[in-house]
Formats: sequence, structure tokens, C-alpha cells
Amino acid sequence: MVPNILHMFSLSLLLLHYKSWSKAELFTAIAQMEPLLETHKRIIDDLDDYIMKEEKRIAVLKSHLQLYKLEHEKAMEDIPNYLGNPINAFTLIKRLTTDLDDIDDSIKVGTEYIKNITMSHDDVKYPTLEDLAGAAQALTRLQTTYRLDVRDLAEGVLNGIVYSHPMSAADCYELARAVYNLKDFKNAIAWSMEALRKYRDETDIEHTFTESDIHEYIGFSYFLTGDVKSALEWTHKLLEIDPNHPRARGNIPHYEKTIKEQEKQNKKKQRGEVGEDSNTEELSEDMKNYANERAKYQALCRGEVAVPSDIAKRLSCRYLTEHHPFLRLAPIKVEQVYIKPDVYVFHEVISDEEIGFIQEMALPRFKRAVVHDPKTGELVKAHYRISKSSWLHDSESEVIARLSRRVADMTGLSMHSAEELQVVNYGIGGHYEPHYDFARKFENAFANFEGNRIATVLFYMSEVAQGGATVFTELGLSVFPIKHAALFWMNLHPSGEGDMATRHAACPVLRGSKWVCNKWLHQGGQELLKPCNLDYQEEGIIRNIPRGIPKTSR
Repeated sequence: MVPNILHMFSLSLLLLHYKSWSKAELFTAIAQMEPLLETHKRIIDDLDDYIMKEEKRIAVLKSHLQLYKLEHEKAMEDIPNYLGNPINAFTLIKRLTTDLDDIDDSIKVGTEYIKNITMSHDDVKYPTLEDLAGAAQALTRLQTTYRLDVRDLAEGVLNGIVYSHPMSAADCYELARAVYNLKDFKNAIAWSMEALRKYRDETDIEHTFTESDIHEYIGFSYFLTGDVKSALEWTHKLLEIDPNHPRARGNIPHYEKTIKEQEKQNKKKQRGEVGEDSNTEELSEDMKNYANERAKYQALCRGEVAVPSDIAKRLSCRYLTEHHPFLRLAPIKVEQVYIKPDVYVFHEVISDEEIGFIQEMALPRFKRAVVHDPKTGELVKAHYRISKSSWLHDSESEVIARLSRRVADMTGLSMHSAEELQVVNYGIGGHYEPHYDFARKFENAFANFEGNRIATVLFYMSEVAQGGATVFTELGLSVFPIKHAALFWMNLHPSGEGDMATRHAACPVLRGSKWVCNKWLHQGGQELLKPCNLDYQEEGIIRNIPRGIPKTSR
């Protein structure tokens, strides 16, 4: 680290003061020269200290440079695979946010030069602290969904496979701080523990934080989870390291008082002196339902749930030759993956050339993916949908128009009221929590469209190394991405009522870059192809792929 500006300024003043002394004819009296020896010693000590710190500055800069070079070389070998690793993505963002700020503070000369040079180019982008928080949240989301061990993650291991370099104490500490600020105190404790373990091992590294800092995060995180006894225990440990820590001394009596109050409250509850909240039962039921769906969703994401045997034995594969004469020359391979509601996978229905063209066309337009607010119908950002998307119209390119015609051929439905093609790329730990594609009666989502969303076609445009499945939480069905394939299902009963069994989600991407594009078909134009029925028809779901040549498909 370099000496701070005040230290440098004091050294300069000392040298100037020495020069003023030399002009005061000190040589005329030996007695007056004696203080110069003290000055000389001060200059020696200060220069020695300055040189030592300059050497450290260069050493730190070299270590950062070596790390940056190694990681950059590794990244350039396979960019999608590198960035598709959530640990690599998090540490890359960290290096370009907090790490760079730390370097800037400690190595002012070098980083100011680097920042001035790089920031003068229009094509250089720096992540923000919001990006860092998002990457941290993504890591903990993956950790929870896929039951990843924190220590394994810290060592660069995903599901038993080493994919990246181990995280440093600083990486773990920054991650702990990020999730703490997101009020995820349980994970803040876990990552702080890893930071503490690595901090004690990294004895040869000069950190910008202390062991006391880590202890304080652990203690207060425990307090915020309601575990006040553990908070008190870790605060005592903090005082053993730093007996004069001001906040620790102030927190101890507060924790002790809180523990006594909790014990009194528990005794009153045991004696029946404290009444239960009237909303507790209703609230707990809602929370129970949410927790049950959450557990099912995560199990499906991990691929732990199999389709019931009575359904699995009736599933089949075939070649689709109906709907259009062209399909007799180029039949489509169709795999049925569920029955009632029928869910299909169309194989090899989008080419690499089409995928590349669509990605290139969509990328410059990407914006944060949004959802329909059920109350207002407006499009808004949501924490439960982490991806970027753009929309492509048939009139913009023959490739897009051709894909729409293919959807009509595959499904036997009309494109008359279909939405534009939505292209999506999921980010670090990108996901979309359980939802319906159709609008329910109380929602105001598709007022500008001809009817509700009757069907969904989802094209997979990339392989995903781990994670990223499309799961149906009511059906117990997991469909993992298969490049060049498309997933298809009907969202509505023949009566036009929404099929609640089609509730589905996009699981977090554990490793890889997930590209998809969606084509949503609405009711308008389907009157002769899929006539409505007045009955709700709980059992009246399509049993085969819809038949009939749509008038607007070609």
C-alpha cells in the first residue's frame, strides 16, 4: 500500500524544514547541529518506510495484474462457458467494482492511470454495485435451489466438479456483505464463516478488512435471524480479539436484555398468558402453501421428481406429418412428455444459423425482462424474473417470419393474434419463478390482444451445462434444455378457462448461458381450429397435437 497524502505531505514539509535550517548557519555551532541527527534519522526512517510501502504497492499491483491475466486468458479460451460459471461471473464483477476501488485507494498512482485510460473509451463498461449485489444474490439462489455446499462453492466446486479457482477471503467477505445488505442474514453468516476460515489461512495477504470485521457481521447477522444467544457468543469472541471494540461493548447488554425478555415471553406462552394473533393461522397457511410449492419447484429443478408411472408408460414419440404438405417432406420429431395437459417437445426445429441470426439481432435491444403487474397490467421489473429480453417482429426479417410459419405448422394453430418473438438470455443464476402464461380473470394483462394466451411455444437456443430446466410445479414435470428443440403446451381449457395445471417456472441456470425464444399464441384466429366449449371441462384437455391447416400460416 502507498503512504497516504498526509504522510507524503509531512515528509515534504520535513525536507523543506531541513533546508530552512541549513540556511540558518547551523554549522557555526556544533550544539545547534545536534538536532540535525534526529532530523536525519527521521528522514531515513520515513524514506525507508516510503520505499517499503512503494515496493508493497508494486507487489500488490503485480499480484492483481497476474490474477487478471490468468483469469482473462482462461475466459478467452471459452467465453460462454467461463461466464456461464456463476462463481467466475461473481468474481469478475467483484474485481471490476469493489476490488478496483480497493486498488484505487491503496495504489492511487497505478489505478488512476488505468481508469483514466480505459474510461476514455466509449466501449468500456464497468459493473455497478447493483451488479455485485445481483451476482451475490444469484449465487445464494443457486446454493439454495441446488443444495450446494458453501465450502464447495468457495473452493470453486459445483456439484462435485471443480470449475473455477477457489474464492479468496476477500471474495467471501464481499459476498457476505452483499447478501447481508439484501437482508439474507442466514447466507451472510455462512459466507462470513468461509471468509473467516480463509482469512486465517491467508496469513501472507494484506487485507482491507480485519478478523474483527468478520466477527461483527457474524454476530449481528445472528441477532437479525433471531438467534440472540449465538449473537452474544460471537460478540464475546469479537471482544477477545478487539477488547476496545465500541459497538461490541454496546451490543452485549442489549443482547442480554433481549434474551431475558424472550425467556419471559416463552414462559408466558407456556402458561397460556399470551393470546395468538387472529391472522396467524391464515398467514401460516399461505406461508405453508408457498413453502410447499417452493420445495417442489426446487426438487424439480434438481431433477429429483419423476413423471408418475401411469403417465410415463403412455407417453410416445412420433413423426409429425400433418398440418402442412411440407411436413410430408420434412417431418418433425415429436416427443410427448406429459398427458392431460399435453406437453410436447419438438426436436430439431431451429437451426444454428437461425439461432445465430436471432441472437445477433436481439442482443443490441436487450433490456431487463419484465412481467405484467396483475393490478395495473403494466410491465414492471421483478426480483423473481432475472433475465434480459427483446422482441422481434415477423416483418423485420424472413428468418423471424419463417420461424412463425414453423410454429403454425408444428401446432396447427393460427398466428393471427400471436405476439412478437421474445428472445431471452438468462443471467447469473437467471430464473423465472412459478407463474402462469395466461391472464387470470382478476388480471388485466392482455387488454391489447385478441383474447388470452391459448398456447406457448418455447425454443431452446443453447445447451445449458447444469440447471436451467423448465418445470411444471403442478404436474411434477422437468424438461431440461435441448438445443434446437421447442417445448409446446396449451394454456387454456377448451372452454377458454385458464388451465391451472400449466403453472411453470424457469429454474436458475447453475452453469452455462441459457438462450430461449418464446412465441405466445392468443385466442384470436383460433375459432375454427380450436372451438370453445361452454363447459369448464376439467378433463377436456387436448389429447393430441391440434390438427387443421391454419389459414394464416403460409
